[in-house]
Amino acid sequence: MTLNVLSTSCGLIKSKLKYMLSSPGLWLLALSHSKMETSFLVIFTFLFFQTFGLSIIMTSSNVTCIQRERHSLLVFKQTVLNGYSILSTWTGAECCDWQGVGCDSENGHVVKLDLRNPVPLTDELPNNVPSLGGELSPWLQNLTYLRYMDLSMNDFSGPVLDDLGWVSSLSSLRHLDLSGVTIGKHVDWFHSVNMLPSLITLNLAQCNINIPSTKFVNFTSLNSLDLSFNYINSTIPMWLSNLTSLMHLNLNDNQFLSVPNFIGMCSALASIDLSFNSFETSMPNMLRNLSNLVYLDLSGNMFSGPIHVSLGLLSRLEYLYLGNNKLSGNIPMSLGQLSKLKHLDLSQNSLVGVLSETHFTKLKNLTYLDLSSNSLTMNFSSQWIPPFQLQVLFASSCNIGPHFPNWLQTQTNLQRLHLSSSSIRDTIPEWLENILSHILDLDLSNNQIYGPVHLFKIPSIRVLDLSQNMFSGRLLDLSAGNLASRHVPQTDGTMSPHLEVVNLSKNRFTGSIPVHLCKVPTIQILDLSHNKFSGRLPRCLGNLKYLNVIDLANNIITGVVPSSLGSLRDLISLHLHNNRFEGDIPVSLQKLTELVTMDLGNNLFTGTIPFRIGESLYNLRFLNLESNKLTGKIPLQLCQLDALQYLSLAHNNITGKIPRCFGNLTGMKGLRQLSYEDYDPGSALPGVTVLQYEENILASMKGRQLLYTKTEEFLTSLDLSNNNIVGEIPDALMDLVGLTNLNLSRNLLKGQIPMIIGDLKKLESLDLSMNKLYGRIPQSLTSLNFLSYLNLSFNNFSGPIPVGNQLQTLADPSIYKGNGGLCGPPISKSCNGNSSYNHVGEDEVQDDDEGLRFYEGMGPGFVVGFMGLLGSLHFIRKWRVAYFEMLENVYGWLTISVALTLARLRRKVVE
Repeated sequence: MTLNVLSTSCGLIKSKLKYMLSSPGLWLLALSHSKMETSFLVIFTFLFFQTFGLSIIMTSSNVTCIQRERHSLLVFKQTVLNGYSILSTWTGAECCDWQGVGCDSENGHVVKLDLRNPVPLTDELPNNVPSLGGELSPWLQNLTYLRYMDLSMNDFSGPVLDDLGWVSSLSSLRHLDLSGVTIGKHVDWFHSVNMLPSLITLNLAQCNINIPSTKFVNFTSLNSLDLSFNYINSTIPMWLSNLTSLMHLNLNDNQFLSVPNFIGMCSALASIDLSFNSFETSMPNMLRNLSNLVYLDLSGNMFSGPIHVSLGLLSRLEYLYLGNNKLSGNIPMSLGQLSKLKHLDLSQNSLVGVLSETHFTKLKNLTYLDLSSNSLTMNFSSQWIPPFQLQVLFASSCNIGPHFPNWLQTQTNLQRLHLSSSSIRDTIPEWLENILSHILDLDLSNNQIYGPVHLFKIPSIRVLDLSQNMFSGRLLDLSAGNLASRHVPQTDGTMSPHLEVVNLSKNRFTGSIPVHLCKVPTIQILDLSHNKFSGRLPRCLGNLKYLNVIDLANNIITGVVPSSLGSLRDLISLHLHNNRFEGDIPVSLQKLTELVTMDLGNNLFTGTIPFRIGESLYNLRFLNLESNKLTGKIPLQLCQLDALQYLSLAHNNITGKIPRCFGNLTGMKGLRQLSYEDYDPGSALPGVTVLQYEENILASMKGRQLLYTKTEEFLTSLDLSNNNIVGEIPDALMDLVGLTNLNLSRNLLKGQIPMIIGDLKKLESLDLSMNKLYGRIPQSLTSLNFLSYLNLSFNNFSGPIPVGNQLQTLADPSIYKGNGGLCGPPISKSCNGNSSYNHVGEDEVQDDDEGLRFYEGMGPGFVVGFMGLLGSLHFIRKWRVAYFEMLENVYGWLTISVALTLARLRRKVVE
């Protein structure tokens, strides 16, 4: 074999193995598609070149760069914005030595261009990643010997992307990867690519492209096709049936509706990914014909009906993902015959029945098993020894209890174990700690597990969720040390140095929060809520610099909030609700500039609302200070919180007026609705799908306390109730058109309801009760189509109650109680049969009210003016003398005038 032939052959080998080695388990694809001897030769050749530092594409200084191709590369460089200096090596005469460039070993032609941006492909590209940008130069078409081109995950633009015709000039191309490069649905990429008969690998994932409906293609040698993350809304094209050599097909994250029958005739297929599309049929039965299949992913669709028994015929299958569908019925026994199966995911379906040992008879290679969110019962003999060694077991919501299953003792390689909501009513057995030496993620939540806990000694644990159980006692028993006695002093214990998520909420723990937590600087999420912890909050928690979430709500913690919490610069969520914290709200909290949620409600805080909250916490979306002892006025600086969508200052002693600038709160206008996942606390866990912290907001709405969890983006609320707020309701509040809840009840507000209150179209709950409001109820209330709770009781409203639309459904007369001047349904007082009252225009109501207010002001005005006159006469002598001289002159003039008038009358009578 000559060097040239060997180089060409190895080019094919490395191209195929690059794909195989990039996906877990697919390095065996050669064994599933070719003869055993050829497969071993391929792997041996690849390892040989890797070991001795050789390559298919030589970059030795002995190779002379073709000047025309070097010039083309330099022109390309000039049009590119270099994001991470990959092109900084493109200097000197020898382009074959430049980074990302590979040349043929004999003639020096550029045959490889690898400028990929090394970021993972996801449904959304991360922001601020280094990448190449600028225009994509058409001079690349001069690299006519190019066999491998990877420009993936870059931010190219320009007319070249509008017309990919230059690609057709690269007739030698075998590997083309433009994934993550936005091409656009208007571009005809297919015509150009179809001119490349030697193409083996085509990757156009996340390019925002459409797919043509043609029947025939020229690139029939294609081995790997990836069109994922394009959200293509069409049928799977017929031309795929011509790709008889196709081994890898990835169409995930699109909107395909059906699986065509010809897929079952693509006998070379070893890997199929159809996950997260819009398939809404029964499982495709034609897949049973794909005897070489190693990888099958149908998850994230709406496949229904039973799992086909025929899947058990796919003897080479190693990875089977059917999760997140609508599959029903029993799990077929035939799956237990897949002796090479490594990963099995059947989660989030409607599967039922009992799993027995027969289902796992030959699954000796199984390392990943996900059965969660089904209605399955796991019934195994206490003596059963599984043939497998699992690394991951997810069985949440399956019926496993009442005891921990004995067979778990044999699984000594476990890294992730989820048994939440699995009907376990037991103490944690001592053997459980012995098998968790490698555990990263442990979730035993929502069971009835009781007794002491001794799991913090696990050296590698990162996520620990023991919430919603019946654990009791002091948390000092969690520290490592003398675990044999299960009683550990709080002074010298240690915990896992890798712990990142601690969720012990909704148990019965007592005592103080242990200072041992401060010795685990990796903690990101600390949830100890809904327990009976008491004592003071340790100051050393301020040392946990990676904390994203602190949730200590619903305990009995006392004392002041330590100012050291101001050091937690990454803190996103702070819940201290329903404890016994006292003193002023620490000024140091203003340093928490990443804070999204601050819930200090239902404590004993005193003093005023810190105005610096509005100047510093510009990310704040949820602020709850209700049910404390706060005084003073509402600081105007709160109006600077553009993201604020929930504000509760209820049940305090706040005075003053409602700031008119509240109308500037953008977050309450429905213009900035984000989900909590934008902040993704705990996302830094490598290799672990983190238990997302479930943000929760307890809101007073619709006359009761409601808990909002994953739907908090729909909660837009302003609650100032139960204070001493005076003045009128500012018209500016009517600009908060995103409000779902407005509660101003139990204050000293006066004046009228703003006539334009109907602008709050999303309002579901309105409470203005127990104030001093008066006038007519605005007719615009009838336009609030989502209003389901209304309370206007105990004010001084008068006139007819508006009629129409949603308001008609609120038929409880108590919502108008204590307003003697109101009439009409639903109260019993009639409006004197004058139906016109029910249709009084807002302008007329406003004119009548203004006239009434004019006459009401006349009496006090006269009294004030008259008293001012008397005061002036009493203190200023000159005014007093002049005043009485004027009265005397007027009196004399009147007396003479009357006398003369009477004399004239008598004369007329005599005459």
